[in-house]
Amino acid sequence: MEEEFDVSESQSQPSFDIKAFFIRVLSYWKLFVLFIGIGVFIVYQQNIRTQQSYRLSTQISVEEESNPLFTSTTSLTFNWGGVSGKVQTMITSLRSRSIHEKVVDNLEFYITYLKQSRFRKDDIYTEAPFRINLTPSTSQLLDVPIKVTFLENGKYELSINFESNSARTQNFTNKKRANIDVPLGEFKKQYSLGDTISLPYVNGMIYLAEGRTVIPNEDYFIQFSDFDAVVIKYRYKLAIDNPRNSAILNLSMVDVNKPKIVDYLNETVKVLSEDQLNRKNQFVTNTIKFIDEQLDRVKSQLTLNADSLNSYRQKNKIFNIDEESVSINSKLSSLEADKDGINKKLAYYASLKTYLQTSNTFTEVPAPSVAGIEDSNIVANIGKINELSVQKSKYGSTVRKDATIFADLNRQIEGLKKVLLENINSASNELKRELRLANIKIAIEDAKIRKLPKAQQKLFDIQRQFKLSEQTYNVFLAKRGEADIIKSASVSDVLIIDPAKDTGATPIDLKLSSRYLFAIIGGLLPPLLLAFLLTFFDNKLHNPQLLEKISSIPLLGVVGKNDLVNNLVVHLKPKSTIAEAFRSIRSSLQYFYKKHNLEGAKTVMVTSSVSGEGKTFCSINIATVFAMSEKKTVLVGLDLRKPKIFGDFDIKNDIGVVNYLIGQKDISEVVQQTKVPNLDVITSGPIPPNPSELLMGERMGTLIEELKETYDYIILDTPPIGLVADALELLEYVDASIYVVRQDYTKKGMINLINSKYNKGEIQNLSFVYNGYNQKGKYGYGYGYGYGYGYGYGNYANGYNDDKPIKKSYFSRIKSFFK
Repeated sequence: MEEEFDVSESQSQPSFDIKAFFIRVLSYWKLFVLFIGIGVFIVYQQNIRTQQSYRLSTQISVEEESNPLFTSTTSLTFNWGGVSGKVQTMITSLRSRSIHEKVVDNLEFYITYLKQSRFRKDDIYTEAPFRINLTPSTSQLLDVPIKVTFLENGKYELSINFESNSARTQNFTNKKRANIDVPLGEFKKQYSLGDTISLPYVNGMIYLAEGRTVIPNEDYFIQFSDFDAVVIKYRYKLAIDNPRNSAILNLSMVDVNKPKIVDYLNETVKVLSEDQLNRKNQFVTNTIKFIDEQLDRVKSQLTLNADSLNSYRQKNKIFNIDEESVSINSKLSSLEADKDGINKKLAYYASLKTYLQTSNTFTEVPAPSVAGIEDSNIVANIGKINELSVQKSKYGSTVRKDATIFADLNRQIEGLKKVLLENINSASNELKRELRLANIKIAIEDAKIRKLPKAQQKLFDIQRQFKLSEQTYNVFLAKRGEADIIKSASVSDVLIIDPAKDTGATPIDLKLSSRYLFAIIGGLLPPLLLAFLLTFFDNKLHNPQLLEKISSIPLLGVVGKNDLVNNLVVHLKPKSTIAEAFRSIRSSLQYFYKKHNLEGAKTVMVTSSVSGEGKTFCSINIATVFAMSEKKTVLVGLDLRKPKIFGDFDIKNDIGVVNYLIGQKDISEVVQQTKVPNLDVITSGPIPPNPSELLMGERMGTLIEELKETYDYIILDTPPIGLVADALELLEYVDASIYVVRQDYTKKGMINLINSKYNKGEIQNLSFVYNGYNQKGKYGYGYGYGYGYGYGYGNYANGYNDDKPIKKSYFSRIKSFFK
């Protein structure tokens, strides 16, 4: 025992008790079962309600497809927009709003065909046996299911349940929305298949899909969605991948309806290809339009000149002209044709100059070759400026107007405009010089004509006008045919490698069965987290081992729980395990006294950290166990603030230690006998205003000396040392001190306090008694010390504040479960 009472450095308190954590986890098995059950139930409910999502894709390649008929010998020079083969531009187009608007419009995805299932209305799309053909420029009801119930003989019933007096509609032709008044409640009306529905909120005709039949009394639903909302939905669903920045684009989409994914992806590629081809052919299209306008003008002039020629010949009866006159006329006609070509070029340059100076877009410029322009600089610059204009126009619908790319394109276009205007001025001056020379030559030949008779002069003039018109018409007609050939031979730069197709796509969502694994994991986490937090923030003692870990003060004994209402467990049940534990404590104290050669009366002080730890319970039973060994024992109640010991012995507290300490009574008057043989009790008596001063007075020492003359053992029941300093004042009178701690009650921080006093030498000969131990409790670890104790069970003994055991309510038991 001497080794047990040596002063040593206290051990540090562990920050986290792993063993306690696992013990607590095991004690929460009911919570694990509860949370796992809840998780599995939630997953089951989700599984039976969840629609699986699928991902399908299509693959395209962006190539630079040249026109097989567009060669160096082709007289028409066309610019193809300059953007084909540019993958980034294609990606930008695919992400634009305009292309998705075309796709949604073409597929009519703002119309949804639904059928009621167990938990929801499912989108059945192509599985619907009917279709609705909307009446153009009419309004349709938005976001309200329209029920279609098929009846016998090709009839059906249309029903709508209006939950408010107003409804939103949209005209899917011009995309305008409106709010209209509707009748509150359910609307019903019967129609025959093929009848036109004409209502303020539904307009169209329902017909059976090809090869489909309907079952009578089967219900379907039609729902119209806001056009812009549908566009936004599919626009952000489309995923675009450009692997390694190659010419390959992978387009994919995720949705619950696989046929819808297939149709949307394929239609997107189709619209992209058509849009790209239209942009590619924009220059040739503008040229064809220009040629058509010129053909209309020249055709009417040619007809007029032919009529004039025939009329003049018949009127003047001139049908044959001499050979010299024909030669002169032919030469003059050739000069007139050259002059006309020069004028056309000048007119084209003048028109082009005005267009460049007044227009902001340059995508409608016809090919220069139409007017016979062969200047390589002008042709090249027109091609470049058209290319940049097409690119700017393409970015206009996909990129913000303030983007730096527009500033860069405008800067390039302005530079080309300046160069092109200088080229036009230079070429125009040269043409004007050629025009003057042509006029001189024409004047010479005109003079020769004037020597001929008047009738022949007039005939020659009409013939020249006719031939000039005929020649111009033939030129435009030839170029028109050439342009048509080139346009028809043009192909899109978008090459479809793999069209979208459902080849047995599997759901991309988590498999329904594997979700239960996550449910189990999710069910395990809350109790584990709860156990971790409670263990981490737990600051109470739950077993004797932990007490030994955090303190070097020796453990004198371990006392089990008391199942009696009275604290006199040793007296009432002398054969109980609790009584045996107190006998062991008695033996240890006697060994201590013998080891320290203490003769005569011995004193023991019993204290604790705070009230409620069983200090009075231990004081009473230690005194009782000494008395049962036929030793004269006295139990002195020195807790002057909260006297307790009198209740268990059925004695009064009218007179006690306080009366002796203030000099009112002597020893014989304050000592009271009990029903326990050899055990007397001195209660604390009336509560004084100055308990600390009384315990520090000289009368306290006199009291101890007088008691030693009469008794073998003096047991002092003192106040909690963690609350007041009264117990410290009594240390000089005692041979041994017992510090009571209680399982699941005493806080670890209070042990640090007594450790500090013990290590500083303020308290000597101190030992712990572990009270209320329950080996089968939530935190019982099993305990096998070498003290020879058999630790009892039952309910916890009455503590410092408890006279009677309190039966726990259902709420208290639940609350204690989480302690």
